[in-house]
Amino acid sequence: MSDMPPKLAEIVDEFASAPRDVVLEMLLEFSDAVPALPADLVGHAGMEQVPECQTQFFLKATVNPDDTVQTFFDCPLEAPTTRAFAGILTEGLEGATPEEILALPEDLYARMGLGQVISPLRIRGAAAILARLKRQVTAQAK
Repeated sequence: MSDMPPKLAEIVDEFASAPRDVVLEMLLEFSDAVPALPADLVGHAGMEQVPECQTQFFLKATVNPDDTVQTFFDCPLEAPTTRAFAGILTEGLEGATPEEILALPEDLYARMGLGQVISPLRIRGAAAILARLKRQVTAQAK
C-alpha cells in the first residue's frame, strides 16, 4: 500500500485483516482520536462543512511551510462512526505531505473492509470528506 502514508497504511491493513465482528469495535475506538479544535476554529470559522455527511461535519486542511498538512475535523460525539473516520484521518495523516494526501485512494474505506459493517450512506459521507480534504490541499499547493 505505497499509495498512502505509512501510518495510514498500517491502520488500513489492521482493519482489512481484522475479523468482521471486531471491525466496528475497532472503528469506534478511533472516535476518541479526534482532538478538540484550536481556539481560532471553534465555531467553525474558516472550516468547510461536508453536506454529504448525515451529521454536521466540518473540516479544514492547512498546508504548513514545512510541506506537511495539518488536518482539523469537527463532528458531534453522537456520530461515533463519522467521528471515527475523522480519527482515522487525524492519526493516519499526521505529518503527511500534500502529495501523499492527493495520492490517497478514493476507495480507502472499502479497502478497510468497512463496506460490510457500515451503511453505504456513511461510506459516501466518508468519501466526500476525503474529496474535500484533497480539494483544500490542492487549493493551497504551490
